[in-house]
Amino acid sequence: MPAPIRPQLTHAGIYVDDIKTMRDFYVGVIGLIETDRGHGFTFDNDFVFMSANPTIHHQLILATGRKERARASTVNQLSFKVSSLAELRAMERRVRDYGISAIRPVSHGNAWSIYFDDPEGNGVEIYLDTPFHTAQPHADKLDLSKSDEEIVRWTEEVCAKDPTFTKVENWNARMRDALGKE
Repeated sequence: MPAPIRPQLTHAGIYVDDIKTMRDFYVGVIGLIETDRGHGFTFDNDFVFMSANPTIHHQLILATGRKERARASTVNQLSFKVSSLAELRAMERRVRDYGISAIRPVSHGNAWSIYFDDPEGNGVEIYLDTPFHTAQPHADKLDLSKSDEEIVRWTEEVCAKDPTFTKVENWNARMRDALGKE
C-alpha cells in the first residue's frame, strides 16, 4: 500500500491594511528578509514575500486587500521558531523595544513561547521546543528571568505531574510509528 500523502505546511499568507508597516514589522522585529514584491497579475493585490530560510522562497506573504475589519483577526497566530532560550529572551527584548508591551511568556511543556500581536492585531508566537512532551493545550506562565537550567528543571517538575508527560524522543517515536515513518 502506498504511503499516505501528507502535505507539509510551508508558508502562510495574510491580508493587511498597511503593507509597509507590516513589512517593516516582520523585517525589523521578526528578522525576515524580503525575497520579492509586486502587484498580482491575476489578483489585484500588492504582495510582499518574506523568508528566514535560504532554501524557501517565502514563509510569509503579506497581501493588500484586507476586508473591512471584524472585531478580531481571523489569524490565531503566526509562529516563528528560535533555537535557544537566550534567543527567546533577545526576541522578547526586541519586541519590547519595538514598543509592544503586551507580551505573554508561556511554557506549553513541549515549547517555551512568547505571544504578542503584530501592528494589525494578528497573533504572533516566538518559540523553541523543549526536551519534553505534554498533551496540549497546556500553558503555564513562564519566567524568562530564570536561568536556562532553572527553566528546564521547573518545566520538567511541573509537567511530570501530567500523566501524558514523556521525553520528546518517546513522543517522536510514537509519531513516526503513527505516520508509518522510520
